[in-house]
Amino acid sequence: MKKTGVIFDIGKTHKKCFLFDERYQLVRKTYKIFAETKDEDGHPADDLDAIVKWIKTIYHKLINDKKYPISSINFSTYGATLVHLDACGKVLTPLYNYTKPFPPALQAAFHKKYGNELKIAQATGSPPAGMLSAGFQLYWLKKTQPAIFKKIKWSLHFPQYLSYLFTGIPLSEFTSIGCHTSLWDYGKNDYHDWVYAEKIDEKLPPIVPATTSINLGRVNEKLIIGIGIHDSSAALLPYIRADRHPFLLVSTGTWSVSLNPFSEEILSDDDIKKGCLNYMRIDGRPVKATRIFFGKEYQVQIEKMCAYFKKGKNAHKKMLFDKRTFQQLNNQFKSKFCFEYLGEIREQPDKTDYSAFKSFKAGYHQLMMELMILQKESMKLAIGKTVVKKIYIDGGFADNDVFIKLLGFHFPDVKIRSTQSPIGSALGAAMVINDEEVSKKFLKNNYAMKKHKPELIDL
Repeated sequence: MKKTGVIFDIGKTHKKCFLFDERYQLVRKTYKIFAETKDEDGHPADDLDAIVKWIKTIYHKLINDKKYPISSINFSTYGATLVHLDACGKVLTPLYNYTKPFPPALQAAFHKKYGNELKIAQATGSPPAGMLSAGFQLYWLKKTQPAIFKKIKWSLHFPQYLSYLFTGIPLSEFTSIGCHTSLWDYGKNDYHDWVYAEKIDEKLPPIVPATTSINLGRVNEKLIIGIGIHDSSAALLPYIRADRHPFLLVSTGTWSVSLNPFSEEILSDDDIKKGCLNYMRIDGRPVKATRIFFGKEYQVQIEKMCAYFKKGKNAHKKMLFDKRTFQQLNNQFKSKFCFEYLGEIREQPDKTDYSAFKSFKAGYHQLMMELMILQKESMKLAIGKTVVKKIYIDGGFADNDVFIKLLGFHFPDVKIRSTQSPIGSALGAAMVINDEEVSKKFLKNNYAMKKHKPELIDL
């Protein structure tokens, strides 16, 4: 009977459990949405007690189900989230949400002592974002709740806390440390000086690679427990394992995130000002990343355009690239949309004049052309000095024909590949615990990878 691996993939909205067989084929999945609780200030927070109870319930059901012999368990979660434990392993605080406002006065005091925002951001690959930086969460806790901070024995990143529930061993891991936390100095490959100055390092457990696992003895069999991994790094891992040549991964959805795992550059001042940040590979190497609110802007504009042209809300999903429409718009191109979420990074009209479009198809192509200009700029910033010959597109826009064709137009000398994997981060978490190589055919077999030829367009 084949062994299976269990992955708990904890997102901000959906909490998921996946079972993979030895060939990384999905054999079972479970989803759960939890009502949020509130922290002591009334700010929304994930209900950690409910999540832990659910994980333990699922685990006990699976471990006693002889249909799926379990050989390993690992964890993938969102970042910028810490669980603080006392000397007895008791959780001391709510699971603070990274959307929680950070006191401006405290931010100013920090930078007065340790250097301006640009200097810290460049060193740590973490643009100023308050509680979105796990390091600043610790700094905030120390300064605003010193009695609680004093009780902390260990502060664990979320994936490592879930692993700790099974092993009782507190550990830190590179991908969680390196995901825009303001903790890690990429230049010296160590915690930043401010972390040591504030003695926050004393609250952080020993660092081990994401490939680390712990054997949990059970009767007549061995269960391997992974130490967890940050979800973005997990989603990137299958691509790195399957393709060793430099590429850019563009993960599309509400946010469009461009990930360059081959960059050797320390972020420049200009990179930081334009919103660049770092994630981290499982080996501790930086991943240069950019992101734009592509999907959110798309959604808002599509709703307005569908209403104007009296189209059904799903009319855009069937739209195919029309070469003639593109040529007509491109020959006399100028911005016609007033963006709500991306307007600050470009020049645009004060309002959108939908009557300027001959049809819904023309308006749709115009929208995608304007969005793609910003997408291209974001991607080129992530690429930097890396010589990239291939771009992978996954997520919500991987099946969007207009998006793919426009991408080919803007990057004519780069191979475009689209992939389909709504379980990418879970699959990466399953792969890292086995720490094994995969063939070049992995993306085709497991991700339904498609090759796209550039559209020949006469301008």
